Amino acid sequence: MERAIANLKNANALSLDGICGLGTAELEGLVRPSGYFRQKAARLKGFCSFVKARHGSLEAMKRLGGPNLRAELLSVNGIGNETCDSIMLYALGKRIFVVDAYTKRIVSRLLGLRNEPSYDELQEAFHSALRKDIGLYKDMHAQLVELAKRHCTKSDPLCEGCPLLEMCTRGAGAATGRQPRISCPPCACSFSSPAPP
Repeated sequence: MERAIANLKNANALSLDGICGLGTAELEGLVRPSGYFRQKAARLKGFCSFVKARHGSLEAMKRLGGPNLRAELLSVNGIGNETCDSIMLYALGKRIFVVDAYTKRIVSRLLGLRNEPSYDELQEAFHSALRKDIGLYKDMHAQLVELAKRHCTKSDPLCEGCPLLEMCTRGAGAATGRQPRISCPPCACSFSSPAPP
């Protein structure tokens, strides 16, 4: 993704006008390093065209309230919960926690869950547990991404050296047979208890 963004910057096209002004083949070439480049180019162009036609600019879009804005973004082809919330948090400065596959994996392993919690359940748990702060949400999301890349990998996690090892049912809990030292924050989530052995 970083290379695709760098390509857009180098082409002076990292803006609504810049992306809308590119031809399809040129945009595809710029976002090619991110994978699925044809689909991503079409969705990126569609999103930028949508914002320009509906609001004129991202600045104007920022003035919308959270629930209305979220519903509007989710109506755009190719925008799901994670992409929508990433746009809201990072581009529009809204207080919303982004849940991704890394977050689901880490929480599922920490709590010893058999089934991953839903996007909405997990997001609500983070909203209940963390103070409502854009900087905190960005930092927490970035830390979870980094933890997943370094330690909590999809297969063959590298538990040694993980900062959450003592809390993790898969890591320390599995290795020692001890119950991990973690409790779900007091919230309304339905995934707070570990799965039975």
